[in-house]
Amino acid sequence: MPHASVNGINLYYEISGKQEGPTLLLSNSLASNLHMWDPQMEAFNRHFRVVRYDSRGHGQSDAPAGAYSIDTLTADAVGLLDHLGIARTHFCGLSKGGMVGQRLATLHPERVDRLVLCDTASYMGPGDLWEGRIQLAETQGMAGVVDATIERWFTRPFREKDPLAVAKIRAMILNTPVAGFVGCCRAIQGMDQRESIKAITAPTLIVVGADDPSTTPEKAREIQECIAGAHLTILPAAAHLSNIEQEALFDAAVLAFLEAK
Repeated sequence: MPHASVNGINLYYEISGKQEGPTLLLSNSLASNLHMWDPQMEAFNRHFRVVRYDSRGHGQSDAPAGAYSIDTLTADAVGLLDHLGIARTHFCGLSKGGMVGQRLATLHPERVDRLVLCDTASYMGPGDLWEGRIQLAETQGMAGVVDATIERWFTRPFREKDPLAVAKIRAMILNTPVAGFVGCCRAIQGMDQRESIKAITAPTLIVVGADDPSTTPEKAREIQECIAGAHLTILPAAAHLSNIEQEALFDAAVLAFLEAK
């Protein structure tokens, strides 16, 4: 299995699609893994060389104990690009992955062609919110946070309509190492990019589910106001994992943006 030794850990990744096409790097949310992007693979593989990876603390990547930071997670992404010899890439990240994308485009503008930020935020306070989730995970394991997470991530109609898709994500949450979940919660808890993202120059698309209770459309608008020329697409009848709940609309919006002349 392909692992890259980067930034002090082993990072799992997969490459698919058009090997001679432009590169698209996908970054997963908290408590998921690279398979959260499975619904996009058929469409994205036709147009791009797609690189997916399991974030530090998730999936088949290492999950060291201790608090992580958004800068650490960003350094992981840069290390993976360096390992693969990729000088410049499109980037698409959801939730935590979008937080990494913001930092990547801020600190390493030469590495980012076009930027897609999905169901994410530049600041996720207050800190007490994260203390509660961390304590639940540390005392009850991921079973202690899974039900509330599923309720935030999918609307009730979708949960009833597609229980198989929901079950797949539930399994990802339950299989996330507690150390990795807690480490990334600490990274989000300590993040504040509201001022720094004003330096982003990459063409940017922001995508958010209209019914996302976590990273709301209001938070998406806050990012849009900070990044010059950023576009905002709000997907109807979708909560936090809008790429799954509104797969076709999500794919169409991202592809139209990435392929625009």
